[in-house]
Amino acid sequence: MHESAADPWSATALDVKRRLTSLRESGEAGAVATVVDVEGSAYRRPGAKMVLTPEGDHLGGITAGCLEGPVVDLAGRVFESGEPVSETFDLMDDEEWGLGLGCNGVIDVLVEPVDDSWDPVLAALDAGDSVATVTAVDGDAPLGARAVVETDGSVTTPSDRPGLPDAVVAAIRDEAVDCAKTGTWIARTVSTEDGDVTVFVDGVEPAPKMLVFGGQPDTGPVSNLARHVGFAVTVATARGGHADPERFPAADEVVSLRPADLGEHADERTAVVLMSHNKLDDELALASALETDAPYVGLMGPRERFEEIREELAADGVEFTEEQLARVATPVGLDVGGGEPVQIALSIVSEALAVLNGRDGGRLRGREGAIHGEREIIVDD
Repeated sequence: MHESAADPWSATALDVKRRLTSLRESGEAGAVATVVDVEGSAYRRPGAKMVLTPEGDHLGGITAGCLEGPVVDLAGRVFESGEPVSETFDLMDDEEWGLGLGCNGVIDVLVEPVDDSWDPVLAALDAGDSVATVTAVDGDAPLGARAVVETDGSVTTPSDRPGLPDAVVAAIRDEAVDCAKTGTWIARTVSTEDGDVTVFVDGVEPAPKMLVFGGQPDTGPVSNLARHVGFAVTVATARGGHADPERFPAADEVVSLRPADLGEHADERTAVVLMSHNKLDDELALASALETDAPYVGLMGPRERFEEIREELAADGVEFTEEQLARVATPVGLDVGGGEPVQIALSIVSEALAVLNGRDGGRLRGREGAIHGEREIIVDD
């Protein structure tokens, strides 16, 4: 199985999740730094996380590096006290930070212990489910007080730290369910008889998956890049001799299967890439993949090959709906103009990532408005 990224700044949400799991299973001390609010521009958006240890190690990035030292210092305070801390960093303050940082924003960071409040989050992610953490970040409740809300509305409170007041949980539950289902976030100030509490609601989703069907050498660059950008990767091959994990070290799983059974490994979070270079195998795998809810099915080869596959399947009584055809990408990939194997892989993985993120893969210079979505603050009157 692929290990977490060695370079802290290359770590993905999947790497951070696995590091948290390791710390909880071993009982080692750890802290989590989370961006809980941004005004203006910043390298990362709310929900971005970094895991830190008492030895000074860290995994993940919440800025481009300019706050690494201050966040390590905040984590030191957490390790000393066992209590969460928060800090606001005004990166527009030239006297404190100097010129040329490029962030031009104000960032609020919460640093908290790795304690049992993370257990229901990790359990949900392991089960392939989404979840939302609801955490007090200001007001008349202890900093870091938490509730964890699942997509069915059930609520878990921790024993290692204070839970949120019942009135706050009741007021925020529906929004938290929505955040869990959509992987989004909100900040909300809830007024209660005991005072106002501002909470950060963080929707946490399982990592996206990529299912690569093929066992030829060009499968390697695709699986490598997919894992590096945060996909949980499965390589599937119809040739048992190719199902060797050592051939695809970046893959989380390498399996041998019948092409017609490919769909058993795909769901609504899966990008499927068909690159077996065997038309019959791709034909059967395509039909199987399109029976699932996979939002992206990339098929290697020219349009003419796809039309031949459609005709042969139609002769066997398999017709695709418009909805199914809309999920097929062939020729596969974005038009980046490269022809080297790793450039082709970059094109494929980029297109899959764009589709799963609801984007079209165009140039950001032509996009109007915020790149990552707008800041959402709700005040309960």
